[in-house]
Amino acid sequence: MSKVSILDLIVSRNQQQNSCQPSPKLLKPNLWKNLAKGFLLILIFVEPVQAQKPTQSNQPLRISTGFSKPFVYEENGTLTGFSIDLWNSIKSEMNVKSEFSVYPNTLTLLSSVKSGQADAAISSISITSERQQDFDFSQPIFEGGLQILVLDQSSGANSIPNLLIMFFSPAMGQLLIVIIVMLFVPAHLIWFFERRRESGLIPTQSYFPGIFKAFWWAAATLATQADEMPKSPIGRFIAIIWMFTSVVFVAYFTATVTTSLTVQQLQGNIKGPDDLPGKRVATVTGSTSAAYLRQKNAKVLEFDKLTDAYDTLLQKKADAVVFDAPVLLYYAAHDGKGKVQLIGNIFRKESYGIALPPNSPYRQPINSALLRLQENGTYQQIYDKWFSNKEDK
Repeated sequence: MSKVSILDLIVSRNQQQNSCQPSPKLLKPNLWKNLAKGFLLILIFVEPVQAQKPTQSNQPLRISTGFSKPFVYEENGTLTGFSIDLWNSIKSEMNVKSEFSVYPNTLTLLSSVKSGQADAAISSISITSERQQDFDFSQPIFEGGLQILVLDQSSGANSIPNLLIMFFSPAMGQLLIVIIVMLFVPAHLIWFFERRRESGLIPTQSYFPGIFKAFWWAAATLATQADEMPKSPIGRFIAIIWMFTSVVFVAYFTATVTTSLTVQQLQGNIKGPDDLPGKRVATVTGSTSAAYLRQKNAKVLEFDKLTDAYDTLLQKKADAVVFDAPVLLYYAAHDGKGKVQLIGNIFRKESYGIALPPNSPYRQPINSALLRLQENGTYQQIYDKWFSNKEDK
């Protein structure tokens, strides 16, 4: 075989091998495409995992709150209360810093969390199914409910209206009918036996005006104010029986009036939730109590501050205040003592919690801190400080 023939054979074989391998021009675009796909997968799977972890920055947590004594209020320029003490213990367990922002009511308080202006909100925030659609909540920090606050009916300021209500009541009308019937009998007996006696109690034998004189004597005797007595023996016997009956009746009448006034003073016109429809009831804007009152068809008076609701009740521009039971109880025992009183039992029981944005990275650490506080007794100490039966310091 010649050299040319061998060389041609080698070249031909190399060309066949090269034709079976991908060219560099085709390999380079596929490589970049695969790298891009891998990078996207990393972003998809890694980013959500990182979002669930609290940031490790030194920035303090932004905590929204609102005045709701004794949960949150200001004393000597410093926030204090059950919720403030509890949060300070929680942040110590979490080893984080925080700063408070005060909002006027629950509606604006929750809006600050929803808009991202706050990392969490704590006060006396009720956990409801409607709110859970927009927020995450910690485990409950307090078990409460709603209650009714009214003016203290035992004060003398309400005695005259109560007395007028009693006198124009159906019961008083029935009592007056009984008195007229009682007067009818002795008056006719005295007229019959005294009309024919000279210088007797009845100066004329005719029915009119003799019966009017007899009725006047019977009424005066009933009121223990009679200045004349019958002259006939039968008339005097009737007078003795009538005077004894009058004493018993006056004692009964006095007891009935006293009992009616006492019941009205203690109960008033509102005795429970079923008496709220149609009444003027003050509460806080955006609260669960406002929604409840609208369901009850009450005339709802909403205020940004609970203190304004108290003032409206004290000024008699509202019939009652409905709000969280522990808050009303604290007010009735302190600032409102002797002015207001709680009516009935707690109704529509609710749990209070810490509100957070959906998928908040702080929810799990807060819940863990709460559990540790309950286990080591710190939570119970805070609860006893604000809600024990001891006199407030």
